[in-house]
Amino acid sequence: MNGNLDSITTLVEGIKAGLGEVRTAEVAVCPPFVYIPQVVQMLSDSPVAVGSQDISDEESGAFTGEVAGPMLRDVGCSYAIVGHSERRSIYGESDEFTARKFAAARRFGLTPILCVGELLEEREAGTTEAVVGRQLDAVIELEGIAALGEAVIAYEPVWAIGTGKTASPEQAQEVHAFIRAKLAGLDAGVADKIRILYGGSVKAANAAELFAMADIDGGLIGGASLQAGEFLGICTAPDKI
Repeated sequence: MNGNLDSITTLVEGIKAGLGEVRTAEVAVCPPFVYIPQVVQMLSDSPVAVGSQDISDEESGAFTGEVAGPMLRDVGCSYAIVGHSERRSIYGESDEFTARKFAAARRFGLTPILCVGELLEEREAGTTEAVVGRQLDAVIELEGIAALGEAVIAYEPVWAIGTGKTASPEQAQEVHAFIRAKLAGLDAGVADKIRILYGGSVKAANAAELFAMADIDGGLIGGASLQAGEFLGICTAPDKI
């Protein structure tokens, strides 16, 4: 929940100006709902896709304050983030509710970006894999393993979001490898195809080291995306590996 018309215009113009330096990465941005049409218009002549930070699990109706998948498609979205740690922890959204949002995104032609990750106390208790596995299972039980082949997964350790702390590349890789192996046990094709992003205080300074890990396919960028130069530094990191 950052920005205004002027600052977002400046940010998107800055990103567009530096896109010529991005050779490898696919880039998408997910602005707040009210700025999506503005950003879609600004990026219409660029390869950058646009997504939403959330989505309703319902198609339409008396759900005041919600934004439905068909509305997001109507204004030009291609992606929808579901299950972000802030939705889970601050607003109490369950694994099952997140799975319904995942299903809604797919149903209305959006690619879900499914966020999974553990709290600090869960990591310290050694239950990271159990927590992440449970979050994945809710989606698999509702939509089936094949659905994940048409989605993106973002692993975001909650303790490393907005705290300045970052999981070491090895810590992040360990969980990414667990996710891919879990999917491979159900469908090797899905495991090979899916992109698993890391989201936890990724910065231009650490992006290349993180992205060099075997199972880290990119990043879900938070605070660093609010500065065009920093964000572009992350987008060009794969070119340096």
